[in-house]
Amino acid sequence: MKFDQGISLQFLITVFAASIAIGFVGCTNKAAQSGFDRPPAPVTVTAAVTQDVPTYLDAIGKTVAREVVSIQPQVSGRIIKIHFTDGANVRKGDLLFTIDTRPFEANLRQAEANVAKDVAVKKQAEANLAKDVAQSKYGEVQAKRYRTLVEQGVVSREQYDQIESNAESLKATVEADRAAIHSADESIKVDQAAVDNAKLELSYCYIRSPIDGRAGQRLVDIGNVVSPGGSGTGSAGSSTNATPAGNSLLIIERLDPIYADFTISQNDLANVQQQMRAGTLKTEVRLPDATDLISGQLTFLDSAVQNTTGQVNLRATVPNSDHRFWPGRFVNIRLVLSTIHGAVLVPATAPQMSAKGSYVYVVKQDSTAEQRPVTLGQRQGDLIVVEQGVAAGEQVVINGQVGVTPGGKVRIEQAREGNQTSSSGEAKQ
Repeated sequence: MKFDQGISLQFLITVFAASIAIGFVGCTNKAAQSGFDRPPAPVTVTAAVTQDVPTYLDAIGKTVAREVVSIQPQVSGRIIKIHFTDGANVRKGDLLFTIDTRPFEANLRQAEANVAKDVAVKKQAEANLAKDVAQSKYGEVQAKRYRTLVEQGVVSREQYDQIESNAESLKATVEADRAAIHSADESIKVDQAAVDNAKLELSYCYIRSPIDGRAGQRLVDIGNVVSPGGSGTGSAGSSTNATPAGNSLLIIERLDPIYADFTISQNDLANVQQQMRAGTLKTEVRLPDATDLISGQLTFLDSAVQNTTGQVNLRATVPNSDHRFWPGRFVNIRLVLSTIHGAVLVPATAPQMSAKGSYVYVVKQDSTAEQRPVTLGQRQGDLIVVEQGVAAGEQVVINGQVGVTPGGKVRIEQAREGNQTSSSGEAKQ
């Protein structure tokens, strides 16, 4: 019995010692935990900057040729020569096609011969007029003399009447000669008009480019007989979808300058109209796979909003001397509306999103990060406008935001735009 009591007492002493040891270890861990500081989060910072930036509307548009011309024959004939290659750049006045000129040259010679004949008829009429005028004057003198002789009773009345009638006949002949000359003049005019028409038709045999532009694929070959008729279907804004007329020989499109058509929402219409009243609006156009912008001007605003989409059609005119833009290709268009002076900008990687909205981490002079809510504006390349929340020159975190806690310490690993990092990790102000 005494043996069992000794074992129980020994067991209780062992348990009590173990409990004291565990309690000591727990107190030690709590003390260690209470003295633990979280290490500074490594971040990259940059200073907020100020500069003048534009406000804009971005849209996706499509380029169209400024002028589209369907080359059609104006006379019937056979194509005997082609003076260009498909896809060539042509200048206004360049010879494109030649139609067989022989029938038109023959018509011209015939018309010129008719003019020469009429000129000869006129000369003959003028000669007859001169002769008949002389005879008429002689007849008048003779009639006056016979009138005196009749009054004196020297000649008979019948003889005087005959002389008087002959004088009147000569006067009528003179008037007829004058009418013949006038008729010859009118005939000359008619035949001269025929000559001019023949020359015009002959000139139509030489088909030239009416504009500077780029030639498409020719639609006829040498030896084909062409004839006038129909109407051109090419027009600015539909160059790539235009179906050539049945008698079209070629389509030429002017590529410099070029149009960029796009649409905006009717909600933005009032703002655009207001800025247009202040002056011409600038546009920036670029290809989807390019980074450099080409500046242009807004040159057209449609007079009505589309009923089905609520959009408004606009058109920008863009220089295209290097033919970078091609009709029918999609482009990115930025319509610049106004300029914000002294806007605050930070890198676009600085703002973060939370349930309460956008915010940035601002590094203070004691190397702690302040979580600051911001109101963001439009992007400007790699930067973004901060309308409220950040002042120019403040240091904002642009990388490493995941490890930052509001009010926590940070360690600046890399500073941009002249910011320096001290050996202790605090930003120098």
